[in-house]
Amino acid sequence: MKEEKKKYYVFEMNLKWLNIFSIILLLFFFLIAIAFDVKINFTGSSWIITLILFIPYLILHELLHGFSYVLHGAKLKNITFGAHLEKGILCCLCKQNVSKKNILISLVYPFFWIGIVTYIIGIILNNSVLTLLSIINLSGCSGDLMMFFSFLKLKDFEYSEYDNPTSFGLYSENDLSQERLFGLNYIGTKEELEKNDFKKITISKTSILFLFLFLFIILFYLVK
Repeated sequence: MKEEKKKYYVFEMNLKWLNIFSIILLLFFFLIAIAFDVKINFTGSSWIITLILFIPYLILHELLHGFSYVLHGAKLKNITFGAHLEKGILCCLCKQNVSKKNILISLVYPFFWIGIVTYIIGIILNNSVLTLLSIINLSGCSGDLMMFFSFLKLKDFEYSEYDNPTSFGLYSENDLSQERLFGLNYIGTKEELEKNDFKKITISKTSILFLFLFLFIILFYLVK
């Protein structure tokens, strides 16, 4: 009977708030690093190393999301990855419903391990490359953190993703349509979410062009 009452309440990220929050995080952690006198150089070999590691570090962010999903109950075959850089998004999606505990841990997994932990190590070692990579990752966690703090106050729901990197569903018997969630816009309800169009890895055409440009810049610096 309870299953009949459950609906998918679909929400969409507000990209304006996501970008604003991302800039705030970037400035906040950058200023802390400066306060601890970390020498962040934007020229020379450290900048080139940071540039080379930039994309792999962001990919590691998504891999950690996927690892956490599986570690806390999701099936590996249901994990997919995507790049939609025209929207400023790299994503890890899970095409099965997961518990509140699972999604909360998965959301903050990269933030903690390759954000906070590596940031502290970078400051202690006065390592500009590790500190800068950590700051970029922390800034990129804006959407994860918006969702994390919004979900903390909700009860009795399962998190559900589908073939859309900026939207998701919360499967619940409670009416979530009136919930005010920071940085998230309520779209409506659905009986179910279509999950059959998932590809294991989805890369948009814009993302492919960006990656070629990124590789060209790296090669230019290396041979210069």
